[in-house]
Amino acid sequence: MANFSKSNVPQFSVEVYQNAFLPEGGREVNAIVTVTSTGGGTTGGIPLAGSGPAYGAGPGAAVVLMVDCSGSMDYPPTKMRNARDATAAAIDTLREGTLFAVVAGTHVAQEVYPGGGRLAVADAHTKALAKDALRGLSAGGGTAIGTWLRLADRLLGPAEAGIRHGVLLTDGRNEHEAPEDLRAALESCAGRFTCDARGVGTDWEVKEVTGIASALLGTADIVADPSGLADDFTRMMENVMGKEVADVALRLWTPVGVEIRFVKQVAPSVADLTGRRTEAGPRAGDYPTGSWGDESRDYHVCVRVPQAGIGQEMLAARVSLILPDPSGAGTPQTLSQGLVRAVWTDDMAASTSINPQVAHYTGQAELAQVIQQGLEARKSGDFDGATAKLGRAVQLASASGNQDTARLLSKVVDVVDAATGTVRLKAKVAEADEMTLETRSTKTVRVKK
Repeated sequence: MANFSKSNVPQFSVEVYQNAFLPEGGREVNAIVTVTSTGGGTTGGIPLAGSGPAYGAGPGAAVVLMVDCSGSMDYPPTKMRNARDATAAAIDTLREGTLFAVVAGTHVAQEVYPGGGRLAVADAHTKALAKDALRGLSAGGGTAIGTWLRLADRLLGPAEAGIRHGVLLTDGRNEHEAPEDLRAALESCAGRFTCDARGVGTDWEVKEVTGIASALLGTADIVADPSGLADDFTRMMENVMGKEVADVALRLWTPVGVEIRFVKQVAPSVADLTGRRTEAGPRAGDYPTGSWGDESRDYHVCVRVPQAGIGQEMLAARVSLILPDPSGAGTPQTLSQGLVRAVWTDDMAASTSINPQVAHYTGQAELAQVIQQGLEARKSGDFDGATAKLGRAVQLASASGNQDTARLLSKVVDVVDAATGTVRLKAKVAEADEMTLETRSTKTVRVKK
């Protein structure tokens, strides 16, 4: 493990957990990379002093709140009121000096506050004005989420802020633009700002909301009961206000002959980063990780090395945390790094041992996958397939101590024996329970130390 830090950014550390030993002919190397950031959120919400936007100089954050105002938000009428109250709670949570705007989303996107294509600076006066403007929000029109995101991007783009973030609330499906329009908007916004997405009620599409959060490196969740929106928005904004450094990349350098099989975030949730690589010089690529405060995340790196003889060893990969120069002109800063090794041995006990962290997160990734497969099978009427997949999910959740997921599964299946994964599908399942399980299926627990 190595650390590199400046006083103007949080300190990052990298720890690598792996079994480096391979049998003769062995080629696959797996490692769990734990990245920890400290000194960010502990500043108590005060922006870190720095030399440019990526370091939190000037305003610490710029935030655009996108509120669904489509016609369905009037059913029931309390839903729109809850959305206004939640947005007001989020505005109250903004720290002084944060840049912010509110957007009303229907089949078009409209600036609610401050207007004029700009962002307001949060203080007691502007917060009060923004909350007054919320009272004018009413439901009517369709849903075209891509237009909301593009407006957020136009507002956030010029902001001289370390953290650029969106919050998106929807209660329905993206029915008033083509799927390719939303995909194009996400591709355009990716890397420009992060975004948390929330679905309220049960009439929205899980894959749409989770897809938005995944593309923009944010969180996704369901708020089945609209009365819970204010608490959720407050927690979400507190988390955003704790972020202190943006655009951190996980850089993977590999020697000649080494192939990268995958790079995945595995805690606090599963997210495959493999396809999001951008080249960063000879045999090096960057994988985006988004914004950081005081937190720790785990990544699973899997590479394929050339064959080698007993007694040989090699560096299989070098993992670095990279912060780009804010101006885009200078040399990126290496915040921390760790090494992944490969050693060939004829000691069978050493080469067949599975590192506990690798084993745990392999199981957590499978857990997310079988939940999604099981729910798909259930929807399609393949009840035997659904029982098998969801039974395996119960088994994995039980073995890994993922109690939250186990509780969600118990609302969809009757558990006969968790240890063996013996379950029966429930005859009736509340739509909110099924959507909650699907939305939160990628959430993981840390390995037991």
